Amino acid sequence: MVFSSPIFLFLFLPITLGVYFLLPWRARNLWLLGASLVFYGWGEPKFVLVMLASIVMNFALALWIDHARKRGGGRLPLTVAVVANIGLLAIFKYTDFITGNLNSLLTQLHISPLALTGIALPIGISFFTFHALSYVIDVYRGEAPAQRNPFTIGLYISLYSQLIAGPIIRYHDVAQQLDKRSVERADFAYGVERFVVGLGKKVLIANTLAVPADLIFSIPGEQLTLPVAWLGLACYTLQIYFDFSGYSDMAIGLGRMLGFRFKENFNYPYISQSLTEFWRRWHISLSTWFRDYLYIPLGGNRVATWRIYLNLIIVFFLCGLWHGASWNFVFWGFFHGAFLVAERVGLARWMETWLAPFRHIYLLLVVMTSWTFFRAGSSSEAWSFLGAMVGLSPASGAEHPFALYADTQTLLALAVGVVASTPVLSSIKRWRDSLTLRGSEIGASVIEGMAQACILLASVMLLAAGTYNPFIYFRF
Repeated sequence: MVFSSPIFLFLFLPITLGVYFLLPWRARNLWLLGASLVFYGWGEPKFVLVMLASIVMNFALALWIDHARKRGGGRLPLTVAVVANIGLLAIFKYTDFITGNLNSLLTQLHISPLALTGIALPIGISFFTFHALSYVIDVYRGEAPAQRNPFTIGLYISLYSQLIAGPIIRYHDVAQQLDKRSVERADFAYGVERFVVGLGKKVLIANTLAVPADLIFSIPGEQLTLPVAWLGLACYTLQIYFDFSGYSDMAIGLGRMLGFRFKENFNYPYISQSLTEFWRRWHISLSTWFRDYLYIPLGGNRVATWRIYLNLIIVFFLCGLWHGASWNFVFWGFFHGAFLVAERVGLARWMETWLAPFRHIYLLLVVMTSWTFFRAGSSSEAWSFLGAMVGLSPASGAEHPFALYADTQTLLALAVGVVASTPVLSSIKRWRDSLTLRGSEIGASVIEGMAQACILLASVMLLAAGTYNPFIYFRF
């Protein structure tokens, strides 16, 4: 079940919210836990067992860590907790990837290859594993107490609003909210508004651009022309942003409806003027998670210069692997790590002498080039696509003409996406909020409410019509 589906919008969400507000406070967490497990197991009930195993395991390990820490220890149980969580993730996500690469080596040595396990990947396992790791590490650091109620820690790990697509929630940020929270009318209204905006991002922009992006990325490289390749990459660049930020908006909105306050996950990353700035704005919950739980423990900026560079490469290598068990994701991580190191070495200082538009163009070229590896099915497909982007393809354009993909709907979605990926609309909203005349405030609020109603209606109509609605997080 995903947020942008009729079953969620018209059945799961109304029932969950309705019962939630009818129940007394002490029963609400238990209801949310049950609803979250139903949400997660809707398509594949067997994966609920994996999540329950993670919940029970981390509940017990955190108690062990807390007991040992109070006696001056804790490193051993923390090590066990980290190994157990990473091991669980590795079994389901990386077993076939490791086996496949090992088989390539065995074949070269004329040794019989190993059989692939064919283990299915539980959706969202990367997200809830990081939630669990945050919990046990926070307990070890003394930033939050170990939870004595297994149902509460179960809710933290499984809460449906941010379970399958983030943002990644730190335990110490929501520990108090899990035990006590309230929902004011303004909070609920804000949550609804935020959810509707996210749904519009996902359904109206991301899903629309997914159609030409998927069609173009399926074209063999030798049949791709330069303009068609750039169109496909532009569509995917905006698709992944509005898909991911849209899901984050919906998660933040759903959380607010339930009394939770989650931190922002995106801050207009495409307006950045360096890759360093980009990672302060893109998937903030992931970049800060790696910073606080990996980069800083490795020494952060307190070590020798060469170690800082190595730490960056390690972090982004693991960041790539976190996204998927594929060499494309590994290369994507190394690519970002290499440019971040280059900016630290001196590229950033040199770019300060550039005009702002050129720094922005640099950022877009780097990020869009990296998205090619993120989207392509294999490394060879990615390199072939990049070749077409620089005019190295022999294609004439007769097989796949540009006009076939650049229809009115796509061009409109691109135009809206470009504008909406900048703070222009937010600036207009802030200006509206600053109005002091009551009549103007009421008029602006009515217009904004009508706009949200139109977004919701258009999104629901498209979903009801069964339009293309891909879920791009299945590899995460």
